[in-house]
Amino acid sequence: MARSMKTTRQVNPTGNLSGRESLKRKAAALFGVLDSLLGAERLARRADKVGAKVLMHSRQLGRRVLALQRLVYDDGSLAAVPKEAQIPAILEDLQERIADLMARKTVADELERRVADRMRERQDAYMRELRMQLLQESGGPETDVTRRKLEELQQLERVRVARTALEALRPRTLSQVVGQERAVRSLLAKLAVPVPQHVILYGPPGVGKTTVARLVLEEAKKLSGSPFGKEATFIEVDGSTLRWDSREATNPLLGSVHDPIYQGTRREFADLGIPEPKLGLVTRAHGGVLFVDEIGELDPVLQAKLLKVLEDKRVYFESSYYDRDNASMPGYIKKLFEGGAPADFILIGATTKEPEEISPTLRSRCAEVFFDPLSQEDIQRIVRQAALRLGVKVGTDVPRIISDYTIEGRKAVNMLADAYGVGLYRTRGRARNGARRPRTRPRITISDLYEVVRSGRLAASTPVKASPTPEIGKVFALGVTQYVGSIIEIEATAFPAGKQARGTIRFNETAGTMAKDSVFNAASVIRQVAGIDVGGY
Repeated sequence: MARSMKTTRQVNPTGNLSGRESLKRKAAALFGVLDSLLGAERLARRADKVGAKVLMHSRQLGRRVLALQRLVYDDGSLAAVPKEAQIPAILEDLQERIADLMARKTVADELERRVADRMRERQDAYMRELRMQLLQESGGPETDVTRRKLEELQQLERVRVARTALEALRPRTLSQVVGQERAVRSLLAKLAVPVPQHVILYGPPGVGKTTVARLVLEEAKKLSGSPFGKEATFIEVDGSTLRWDSREATNPLLGSVHDPIYQGTRREFADLGIPEPKLGLVTRAHGGVLFVDEIGELDPVLQAKLLKVLEDKRVYFESSYYDRDNASMPGYIKKLFEGGAPADFILIGATTKEPEEISPTLRSRCAEVFFDPLSQEDIQRIVRQAALRLGVKVGTDVPRIISDYTIEGRKAVNMLADAYGVGLYRTRGRARNGARRPRTRPRITISDLYEVVRSGRLAASTPVKASPTPEIGKVFALGVTQYVGSIIEIEATAFPAGKQARGTIRFNETAGTMAKDSVFNAASVIRQVAGIDVGGY
């Protein structure tokens, strides 16, 4: 019997140990849930309060379950250690209790969040109301309408359209500038030195004058010994659109003074009769470069004022309302009227005019750099570089065809971008019709380019007129219009005169007096060289 009892004790405890292990794991899981529910610090404080800290770390399951009871029920008076048979029911009850606590915590957190949101809304509304009341008491111009307009402006600021083609394809370094190596070296030699010079850039439109000036400044800031610091600014303005008032009421280039009566100043200045100077672009360009595009279109009087600023390196303000003895005069306004505003900058002007069309006074103070017209090879290089930046493939003849229609780099880039749009629309149109969209880079074909030429009604700037077959009475002449050279086709026909030596010469009168003189010169050359009197025809 003893042997039988021994065998029974070896078999039955195996089942009990398995059940006990499950209960231990369940108790440990409940401890973990309770820790995440209350938090480590709060759980430790409650354990100290109910005397469960020692019980929590006990190896006996019953004592650990007692610790759970004290923690869950927050009752330190519980002292009876549960028996093993009671533990499953107790754990089930504790599980229900913890689930109830978790549900209450979730509801409490949601209510707390809603209360916090409502309090924040009430606080914001109260602050807006208080701000409105203060503004109304101080007589400020802020109203619901002005705030709504501010919100509309802020909403517009958040809207961004994709970059334009010119912005995306503009050269980022001097090495990417095509066809202007001499101009780049010359401009660097005048700016990236300890004593920089004011410069006027001459050249046809679309060859990169503005871009080169901006990149040269960035390059000069990197060189040692350069007068331009890292914070040197590049201020750009268009001279053809720059307007100013001869009464100095407004002058965005040099700056102006707003008097307290006519132009109007801030209220705190107007009440005290204090004029308010407004700084111009020359002060914003202090320490950097002021770039004036189309400087030849700048008003002559404004040019003279600008030259005075270049000499003084300061801009001065005047007003009959300024009183240096006024004790209420702000210090910065007194400094502007007494000492002027700093305007030490380098002027770079760009123009498409000839040098003789620019003011001699302005030219005498500036060095001159000439940008070369772009050749067909330069245009083709620009097109290939732009295609690489766009990430597209171009047909072999696409750069050559573009170079036939323009000599401007800007126009060539625009034509490429237009052809890219045509090709992209064509590809997407096929995809809508069920064709699979290609995974390779888009390709600009000759047909895409000619579609741009037809839609833009473009004409080739260098049409091919020569023929291997000679023709009597037809010659070619070379004509130049600004920076563009072209071939002029001249055709003439001669008939015997009705009377001897009574022949006449007739030509197209719309060609002008120069064409008429050219015909007479040609007749003289024919008579001298060939001995033929054109009077007989």
